[in-house]
Amino acid sequence: MKALLLIDLQNDYLPGGMVEVPEGDQVIPVANRLMEVFDLVIAVRDWHPANHQCFAANHLWRRPGQLIKLGEVDQLLWPMHCVQHSFGAELAIALRNEKIHRHFFKGTDPEVDSYSCFFDNARKNDTGLATFLHEKGVEELYLLGLPLEFGVRYTAIDALALGFRTWVIEDGCKAQNAEPGDGERIWKELREQGANLLQSAELVPLSG
Repeated sequence: MKALLLIDLQNDYLPGGMVEVPEGDQVIPVANRLMEVFDLVIAVRDWHPANHQCFAANHLWRRPGQLIKLGEVDQLLWPMHCVQHSFGAELAIALRNEKIHRHFFKGTDPEVDSYSCFFDNARKNDTGLATFLHEKGVEELYLLGLPLEFGVRYTAIDALALGFRTWVIEDGCKAQNAEPGDGERIWKELREQGANLLQSAELVPLSG
């Protein structure tokens, strides 16, 4: 069975959001088209409590972009984003939410961040996504989302390690490119890890 996984398609990752991804809104029409051809569509999103330790605002004299340690894990500090029950944490307004069959949440533990849709960054807890996919008989997983460097990258690597045949939809992802060329480096890494890359038109031909 095949499943489509939508990663962090939330208001705070769209242009104007707290951690906006340039042109991130362009992936929403791609997601809407693809949802028409999958029998199982899953959305995973950041769902941070306001006191989450990944927020620079929760550390004296710290600012976004700095690195600290949370336990034994390196943590990049972020602006406050995707706070539970906030507008920024909601799925993109233009996303066809009625096509989503199941929702999962990550980043709920204030002491550890979660980039991957499967595990937190300390790999102590999982979201339940892998168990759900196995129960549904999913063998092939198609990913899209925001940003490429974090949610998409770490989810794809974990999906491969968990034994899923993994595709990443290139025009369904956008990179923040905090450093020039970050996106290209991630695409190269994903190919080397064994992910398959494709364009959405290979699954749903563009009309007109």
